[in-house]
Amino acid sequence: MATDTAVRHLPERHLPGDARIDTAPMVRVNQAGEYGAARIYAGQLAVMGRRSRVSGEIRHMAAQEQRHLIAFDALMTRRGVRPTIFSPVWHVAGYALGAATALLGPKAAMAATVAVETVIDQHYGEQAEALAGGADPELAAMVDDFRADEVAHRDTAASHSGENGFPLMQAIIRAGCRTAIAVAKRV
Repeated sequence: MATDTAVRHLPERHLPGDARIDTAPMVRVNQAGEYGAARIYAGQLAVMGRRSRVSGEIRHMAAQEQRHLIAFDALMTRRGVRPTIFSPVWHVAGYALGAATALLGPKAAMAATVAVETVIDQHYGEQAEALAGGADPELAAMVDDFRADEVAHRDTAASHSGENGFPLMQAIIRAGCRTAIAVAKRV
């Protein structure tokens, strides 16, 4: 007899008007977001190397994002959820954002992390509310666990950059993250 963790979930299909939560878009967008975050940190570390005063924190955050990504990759595979077709865009855009902000210096790199993680905290919060009724305990646990890491990333970054450092850049990054979330849910 198979255990619950060994059961392969089929993609959810709902008829119009069905009140059940379709979690496939949540899984897809979360995997895309974690992939983008891993690429941002890769870009930052490529520019800053090991000598920057924030490199250790960035390496730690990058390792946590990699753990999140591995978990969502596995969940997507088990459940048969297709990835976003924009993965190649996230690959380049995430790395470019990380490298560009690192070129501006450690404070700008950390300000970018504050902007990204602020949006991700809100995004995961919305998902936690939607999953609170017990529709998908496995996904709810992942969202809660990873959200705590994202909040810690934001707080660490804010301690290095100031919560409101680079306000125009942060506004642009937050808008870009919200757009990426909306797109990855659908395609």
